[in-house]
Amino acid sequence: MSRRAATDTTTTASVSPERPRRSGLARTLRVVLPSLLILGWLAAAGVGGPYFGKIGEVSSNDQSDYLPSSADATRVSELQGEFLGADEIPAIIVFQRDGGLEEADQEFIAEVLEELADVPAVGEISPAIPSEDGEAVEIFVPIDIEGELKESVGEVRQLIADGPDGLTAAVTGPAGFSTDLGAAFAGIDGLLLAVALGAVFIILLLVYRSPLLPVLVLSTSVFALAAAILVVWWLVKAGVVQINGQVQGILFILVIGAATDYSLLYVSRFREALREHADRWDATKAAIKGSIEPILASGGTVIAGLLCLLFSDLNSNRALGPVGSLGIVFAMLGALTLLPAFLFATSRAAFWPFRPKVGTTESESRLWSSVGRLVSKRPRIVWIASTLVLLVAALGVTQLKADGVAQSDIILSESQARDGQELLGEHFPGGSGSPAVIVGAEDELTALADAALAFDGVESVVAISDNSPNGTMPVGTDAEPFPFPTLVELEPTVVGGQVMLQATLVDAADSEAAQETVRELREAVRDVDPDAIVGGVTATAVDTNDTSIHDRNLIIPIILGVIFLILMLLLRSIVAPLLLIGTVIVSFLSALGVSALVFNEFFGFPGADPAVPLYAFVFLVALGVDYNIFLMTRVREESLAIGTRPGIIRGLVVTGGVITSAGVVLAATFAALGVIPILFLAQIAFIVAFGVLVDTIIVRSLLVPAAAFDIGRKVWWPSRLARAEQLPR
Repeated sequence: MSRRAATDTTTTASVSPERPRRSGLARTLRVVLPSLLILGWLAAAGVGGPYFGKIGEVSSNDQSDYLPSSADATRVSELQGEFLGADEIPAIIVFQRDGGLEEADQEFIAEVLEELADVPAVGEISPAIPSEDGEAVEIFVPIDIEGELKESVGEVRQLIADGPDGLTAAVTGPAGFSTDLGAAFAGIDGLLLAVALGAVFIILLLVYRSPLLPVLVLSTSVFALAAAILVVWWLVKAGVVQINGQVQGILFILVIGAATDYSLLYVSRFREALREHADRWDATKAAIKGSIEPILASGGTVIAGLLCLLFSDLNSNRALGPVGSLGIVFAMLGALTLLPAFLFATSRAAFWPFRPKVGTTESESRLWSSVGRLVSKRPRIVWIASTLVLLVAALGVTQLKADGVAQSDIILSESQARDGQELLGEHFPGGSGSPAVIVGAEDELTALADAALAFDGVESVVAISDNSPNGTMPVGTDAEPFPFPTLVELEPTVVGGQVMLQATLVDAADSEAAQETVRELREAVRDVDPDAIVGGVTATAVDTNDTSIHDRNLIIPIILGVIFLILMLLLRSIVAPLLLIGTVIVSFLSALGVSALVFNEFFGFPGADPAVPLYAFVFLVALGVDYNIFLMTRVREESLAIGTRPGIIRGLVVTGGVITSAGVVLAATFAALGVIPILFLAQIAFIVAFGVLVDTIIVRSLLVPAAAFDIGRKVWWPSRLARAEQLPR
């Protein structure tokens, strides 16, 4: 044998040793286990797939369903069925013509009144009530909420659609807004998924330049989502958890984004392992060993952050905790079981045409090598400059208006209910059809009415009455007599010694002025009866906003504490977790600051829900820490072998591509939420997408490695690694 041949043989043997003989059982396991995993996930996806279109059946977008049980608005909502004899939600039909209604208009309105009685779930309809200027008429149409609200409102809208030319007609009120809100969420299980998956596929195709690998990664994400939806659907059906369109949309995006991120980390490790091992089974074991800790730690961090929402008093916030956590569990399971099975089955073919070869090393990226050199040569300048940029961006947070928005501003697309609300405000008291509801002692009926009528923001007050022709009776010291003759003396309905009053507000029910009136009204009626409570549409908004602000102030510190403890356990350090938490907070504030300026100056949004900063914090902090976990676990691994400072640069260069790809994928998936025309989701989409990019490009690439490099091995204090520059593996 020639000297060169001998050298070649030695080299090959050192890289790809002779495969050990395996027993028949071991060989069978290598085939059976991946096959069972793939078949099991296929079965779960096959069963769960149809539930994509069914999950809307168990969703509820009724705002009062998500208030705490102790809230006044919730208690009033529960009592309304007892006073009214049915649980109904009011729709308001408004007709309007500039210059005054004509005879043909009156005839058409009369026909509509006759036909309304045939619409399913419609209760006792009010007569047509004209406006003082003679240009408009309103009709109150109660609809049983146990029926099909969407279909009932749809039929009413069809009835009024073919009026005389020049007559404007709309269905508004709580029933109208609820229907329009449901229509706005309709694209969640179709358009949202299509946009998110399409964006992720294009990014993966550009990153890997392989036709098969993106399909395997996306299949993993979709299968994980199908399994998660299947479990969530049955939990909601059993009454264990609640879900609304908002939570549903976030669940879809969270699972797709997280599963793809975890899959990218595994793919990176598997590609490394294929260069070190000729056997795909050995490569799979090495990849799982290298990725399981960061994936479990990252997923566990997100789950811990989401479960902190269980401390919320607002049911809509609390609902996301277990639902989102289940989604993350399935995302991790998919990345650690299904994807390894897929890649074991396809091995190097998954990376075609750039198959990793045994004995080769992956060429280092010029970009990340340059970033590594910059960080190592000028660490202090890099981290100080990065911090200053983020702090300047954070100054805009003072412009964020997150104290609630009007119901009419929630829907960004066309809304007949919003148009109808504007017509009502022009010709009738703004609160028509959506009164403030007062429940108090029977013997304080007149005093309660007088207390309400003392406010300029209250137009009129009536009490619920069983023996009244229209179900209500005027009340108050100066109440006008009932406009129609009756055979009996009108009496208020009494339930458990209490009466129910309806106060029509001057201002639109979803306006700030109406909310201020309700706040003052609550104080006034409690001066009359300490046990009196005020509910209704406006009160529900007040209680929702107040509870959201309370939750935000309570939960954000809890999340920070929980994540800090997780990082301490993972990194065996106190200094490194403090660094990571601090950088993520600065990153969050900068994203919020830039978003506030964009919302105010570019999009012209009227404000934001108080829950927007809380949701943004949960996702940006939990997911932002994810990337720092990916980085720092690899840095710690390298530091154990080559020392802290070289390990930081090595970890940065090695993980730079995969973490940046994961960040771009996650930003794209959250940005897809913007296709749903709901203000809350559009704002979350921008804040999280922008924040993830900031965290990926600036914080994880520059700030964290530069600060850690400047600190040196003390970043691992108090672990042994802080006292030794290099330790054996």
